[in-house]
Amino acid sequence: MSEAMPGPGADRTADDGAGAEPGGGGTAAVDEPAPLGVPREPTGLPGVDALLERLGEADHLPADGHLAVYEDVHRGLRAELTSLDAHPAPAPRPHDPRS
Repeated sequence: MSEAMPGPGADRTADDGAGAEPGGGGTAAVDEPAPLGVPREPTGLPGVDALLERLGEADHLPADGHLAVYEDVHRGLRAELTSLDAHPAPAPRPHDPRS
């Protein structure tokens, strides 16, 4: 085999950093949380719009903080959808004395 291609069992962590731990002081910089830049268009439903704006809070959190925001928004959107399925009670009809 050539020197460019180490054989099986060769130690590859010495030069190429393949075995380095994330954030272990390598040359790659760790990026700070940043917004994705995805525009949110209003839906016309104030409750839904407020929940979608809440998703923007995840833009500034580390990845392990996203789950709480996503679950909260998901619960809120489910509640909004459930409220759309709820039918109002029929209005009471006046008594018809002929019946």
